[in-house]
Amino acid sequence: MNNTTDSRGQAQRHVFEVSELNQNIKRILEDNFPFIWISGEISNFRIPSSGHAYFTLKDDRSQISGVLFRNQAKALKFRPEDGLSVIGLGRLSVYEPRGAYQVIFEYMEPKGVGALQIAFERLKQKLADEGLFDAKHKLALPVVPKKVSIVTSPTGAAVRDFIQVAQRRFDNLPLEVVPVSVQGERSPAEVVRAIHLLNDLATTDVIVLARGGGSIEDLWAFNDEAVGRAIFASHIPVVSAIGHETDFTIADFVADLRAPTPSAAAEIVVPAKAELKIQISTIKEKLYHRIDNNIKILVKQIDSLNDRIVHPKRRLQDMRMRLDDYCLRMAGSIRETIRRRKEHAEFRHDMLVRISPLFAVQAFRERVHHSAEALIVHLQSMLDTRKSAISANRDMLNALNPMAILKRGYSITRTLPQKKIVRQATAVKLDQQLDILLGSGSLTVTVKEKKSTG
Repeated sequence: MNNTTDSRGQAQRHVFEVSELNQNIKRILEDNFPFIWISGEISNFRIPSSGHAYFTLKDDRSQISGVLFRNQAKALKFRPEDGLSVIGLGRLSVYEPRGAYQVIFEYMEPKGVGALQIAFERLKQKLADEGLFDAKHKLALPVVPKKVSIVTSPTGAAVRDFIQVAQRRFDNLPLEVVPVSVQGERSPAEVVRAIHLLNDLATTDVIVLARGGGSIEDLWAFNDEAVGRAIFASHIPVVSAIGHETDFTIADFVADLRAPTPSAAAEIVVPAKAELKIQISTIKEKLYHRIDNNIKILVKQIDSLNDRIVHPKRRLQDMRMRLDDYCLRMAGSIRETIRRRKEHAEFRHDMLVRISPLFAVQAFRERVHHSAEALIVHLQSMLDTRKSAISANRDMLNALNPMAILKRGYSITRTLPQKKIVRQATAVKLDQQLDILLGSGSLTVTVKEKKSTG
């Protein structure tokens, strides 16, 4: 209670306004508790659109409000949630308008388990659920790569170890160092850019991510989600050689192959030239031996075939004789077939003839023939009779023919031009022309004189 005294030494009462009291409390608390470590269990955790995180930190007897501003919340290596026990560094603050006090945290980590380990396990589970670790997506390493690219710090021991082992195993294998930061805030972005660049250039056969050992904080760049997704999207096989054999990172799980150390990565990626030469020599000897055996087998097969093969001329003669035999047999078969078909046709013909109307036609033909002969005989007889009658009539006509009389010296006189037969002299006139028909020829005469007989 703040009291003052007047000039007479009497106490006077000081009445605080609310805002004045809150200001005093704010000053006292913030001056006496600038930064404190505090532990408790998170509850009622929420992040509004501003991005700041608000929650309550409690134990089994009390609670206090807590705030994580947006930048500090993004920097956390784990995701706070209700029920999670945490330890945090913050400063006590009083919000004057409401007279409420709270802890504004600058740093926070899970209680009992490191924040980085929590973040690692959660990202690991997330990428595993998405299938980024599945073996079916792993790319096979080439047996003899034409070029190997090492994404690492150019000054670290990891790159020296890798190059030393690689040159010992294959002295003229092209190696390429892509310099990046292997720890720190810039490291994840540089590693991602290096992987994308090598894929765009497509001039290397294997990408090796190499780094020496260290704490989880030192290796944290290779636990970055963007690095893991860049490795998964790479069309070039990626070998992870991060830290020591006991160190595991997200890059190890996503990579196509994990090597326990950079030196082991060189042993895996780079083949031993001497061993390759021995293998090639062994394969060559086996190949020559197999070719020699195959040639011998083929020679035996050729010899066997030669024994079985007949000379073409002899084979041609055999085929000719076989052809002649076939021709003879075919001709005989054709003749026999023709004979059988001919007999069959004759049999059918006889059968048809027996039932054919030609028999009746033949009988009619014979009857017609006989009738024709009888008719001819009858006609001949009639003709002979007619000829005899005609001959007799001709003789009679010849006897009565005036021309026959004329040939005996008689003549016929006819008037001209009427050609009427003159029977009497009185029937003509003087100077009248007459036509005298003789036995041979005729005469035209003119009447000069006519005489009448008593």
